[in-house]
Order: sequence, then C-alpha cells, then structure tokens
Amino acid sequence: MAKKKTTKKAVKKKAASKPTTRKKRTLSTLDTKTLELVDKTAARIHKSIHQRVLPELKFPIRSLSNVKYDKRIGYFQLGKGNKARALSVNTVKNFAQTLRLMSFSKEMVENDDFATKREAYYVSKNWNECKFNEQTESDTVMDDIEALASLDGLAREQLRFFPEEHGGSIAGNLTVIDRDSETGKPLRIDCTAFGSGSYSIPHSVEHLKFETDAKFILAIETGGMFQRLNNHKFWKKSKCILVEMAGVPTRATRRFIRRLSDSKKLPVYCFVDCDPYGIANIYRTLKVGSGNAAHINRFFCVPRATFLGVTPQDIIDFKLQDATHTLQAVDIKRAKDALKNDPFFKTHAPWTKAIRQLLKMGVRAEQQALAKWGLNFVIDEYLPRKLKAKAKFLP
Repeated sequence: MAKKKTTKKAVKKKAASKPTTRKKRTLSTLDTKTLELVDKTAARIHKSIHQRVLPELKFPIRSLSNVKYDKRIGYFQLGKGNKARALSVNTVKNFAQTLRLMSFSKEMVENDDFATKREAYYVSKNWNECKFNEQTESDTVMDDIEALASLDGLAREQLRFFPEEHGGSIAGNLTVIDRDSETGKPLRIDCTAFGSGSYSIPHSVEHLKFETDAKFILAIETGGMFQRLNNHKFWKKSKCILVEMAGVPTRATRRFIRRLSDSKKLPVYCFVDCDPYGIANIYRTLKVGSGNAAHINRFFCVPRATFLGVTPQDIIDFKLQDATHTLQAVDIKRAKDALKNDPFFKTHAPWTKAIRQLLKMGVRAEQQALAKWGLNFVIDEYLPRKLKAKAKFLP
C-alpha cells in the first residue's frame, strides 16, 4: 500500500495546532507574593464593581514630608500618609493603565521574564485608548504600583520592571557567585581578575552570593577616582572592595552594596566630593534613602555606611583652599534645605556642624583636588591617614 504523501502545508498546520508548553519552574517566595498582590488587587476591584461601589486604589505618599527617621533603625521610614484614586470619568484611563501594568507584571513573573521601563512604555502602545502618551506617564504609574507593592515587602524588581542603566563597577577582594541563565548552574566571578577593567553590577542582584576576605567596602563617587584606585590596586594593599557609584548610585548599586554589607558584615566608607550635592544627595541617598523612595528605603539604603570624606575640615587639614570652587546659589539652597528640612541631618549634630562649616567657608572641593599634592597623593597619603581615624568619620 502506497504511503500517503504528507505535504509541507499539512506539516505546518499540524505543528501549528500543537499547543506550546513551557517547562514549569518553581516560583520563589517573592514571585508568589507578587502574583498574590496582583490577584488580590484585581479581586478587590472586581468585588467593588459587583457591589456597585466605586473601586479605588490607595498608594502611600512618596515625599520627604511623609517620612520619619530613627537613627537606631538607620533609614527613612514611610509615614502613614496615603492618597486614594477612585474610579471616575477623570481617572478611568489612569485606573485602567494601572491595572494593565499590573497584569503585565503578572505575565512576566509567570514567564520568568522582565521589561525595562522603556519597554514597558512601548508595550502599552498595543493597549488602544489605554496606551501611555509619554514615558513619564508610565514611570509615574509604575512608581505608584511599586509603592503599593512595598506594603507587602516587594520592590519594582520583583514586579519585573528594571531601569535602563546598569549598576556601578566593582573591583577588589570579592568573588561574586552568579548563575547561568540557561542552565541555572553557578558562575564564579573573581573581581580581582579583570586587569585594568572591572565587574559591572547587573540590574538584578537578589540571586547573587558573595565570597570575600575584605575588611571594608569603599564606595567612590567618581569614575576617575575609581579607575585610579583600581589601576594601582589600592584594594590589594588595603584589603577592601572598591565600588564606583558614578554620582547618585543606581538602585542596583545600592542593593548590591546593601546585600554585600549585610551578608559579610562589612562597613561601608563613602568617598565623595565635598559639596552639598555629594553630601545631601549622593551620600544621604545611599545611607538612609530619600523621601521620594521612602517606600523602598528599607531594601536599598545602606545603614552601615559612614562618610570618610572629602569633608569641610579636610579642606583645611590638607591645605586645599586654593583648589576649591565657590559655592553657587543652588549649592547654598541645597545645604540650607538639608539643615532645615532633612530629618537625617537634623538628627546628627556632627552633620549640622559640618554643613554650617561648609556654608561659612563658601567653597566646595572635589575628590580630584587632592591631586594638588600629586596624582597618587590620595593613595599614598590621604586614604591611609583617613582610614587610621575611622572614629572621626561623619555618621
């Protein structure tokens, strides 16, 4: 009997009719909590609609006016203030966008995927009248959802939304244990083996593990200073781990430092410029968080951090007066705001004194000002001298 000829079209049709199945994976505790949050929110809204009650969503208020600071706890805590968004003619689009974005989050958790904030904005272009017109709109809704999720101990990363920027750079006495995304097998990354380069912190760090015999972490504001210390292997002679923050550290950088510091009980010393921005934005954000991110400070701040320098007193002690710059109006405003409105600086008398000293001097100094005494003065003299007087570090 002749075999029945199978056409390419028939094969294609047969293959298309077979459903695609994904290999089931074990959900993490945080993944399970994320799915429960989305389901619980949807169920609550569904119930309100059936009871003919206008559904509403409540979000914590994210601002410095809604935070409290207790130095025993070590970071800005979210206050009790919240805002409610009820479904109405004026809010229907925003309400729908919030639910669609939460649904998208659930889909990514179930499929073990993620989206950058930019990708999330473009995904909405297929939502018809519900789409976002600008990324600022999707970012704001995403922040609201994260604030809601934070009440259940979740951050944006658990919702599977990641920022575009990568984390900072790492060099020194540290082995990072990552995992292969395809096989799940552990990958050991030796941060001393990058030559003149460095390890770049990934956007998600929750799964990382660490091995180190370092004595401390040195968090550095500028890329130039990080490169100098790395190229001269300062981490080797000081037995430390260098972290490049590149300005205000990204979420991934802050979370990496926090997890590393906590897991290995390592102190964190911050080396930034002596100016109101370096002090009140870069250092303060790393140490205790910020008002806008009060809902996630408990995950991303680094309470073990202390301020190595550059301090206003360093300008005097290291004779840097002719290597400074005059404080601009924006610097003076930022410093005065810190003294008047910031709970962290108001709580610590040494910081109040230091900021007032800076205002009185009327100048600011960059890390690179230490090059006045030679390119490697910072390695040979400044850092060794400062590290011998840790008790004098600002809190």
